[in-house]
Amino acid sequence: MENKFNLTKEQNVFVVKRNIVDYIWKSANLEGIRVTYPETQAIYDGGIVNGLTVDKIIAINNLKYAWQFILENDGIDYDFKVLLHLHKLTCDKLVLTENLGKLRTTPVNIGGTSWKPDFPFESQIKEELSELLNQPLKTKTEISLEIMLWIMRRQMFIDGNKRVAMLFANKIMIDNGCGIITISQENQPTFFEKLIKFYETGDNTDIKKWLYETSIDGIDFNQKN
Repeated sequence: MENKFNLTKEQNVFVVKRNIVDYIWKSANLEGIRVTYPETQAIYDGGIVNGLTVDKIIAINNLKYAWQFILENDGIDYDFKVLLHLHKLTCDKLVLTENLGKLRTTPVNIGGTSWKPDFPFESQIKEELSELLNQPLKTKTEISLEIMLWIMRRQMFIDGNKRVAMLFANKIMIDNGCGIITISQENQPTFFEKLIKFYETGDNTDIKKWLYETSIDGIDFNQKN
């Protein structure tokens, strides 16, 4: 699985900043936070949006702050602490304080399937993350996709797993000039169908290939008109 984009980090950051509202809007809807693009833009700009619940406004602002954290901190390690911190940023004021930035200690149900994820334990999460990060024969794009799907299936947090997964994976993508993982509105129903299959089987082959083909955004700066 080759890298679809080979950008400098500066070019990749430029792509993110140019499309940041679009990425936040798509990510929010992927997590079931139903907002329109104009509403997302207004919240991002600090404006007042009538008719939206407080939780939706908080969720959009949290995603804004999480993206800022990723873009403004060059020395971030891809480790367990960052996973917890991203959960704090994305779910602040949306989950109980005792669950914020912590592994869940209660069972969870997954919509659309009877499959249930195992409880997450810190030692296992650290070991699995290390193994995924250190795959010398795979590109950073493939590793990013695998880590994103692993976080989603692991369901290590009480809520916000998909948001954390995409942010963490995209930090790796950005740092290595590989573009951005973003799932369009029209592709989200198909994504969820494939995600449920992945949850139930543990086989990421199909969904990883599909994401690679449909859900990596970027700009070819070397392409001539």
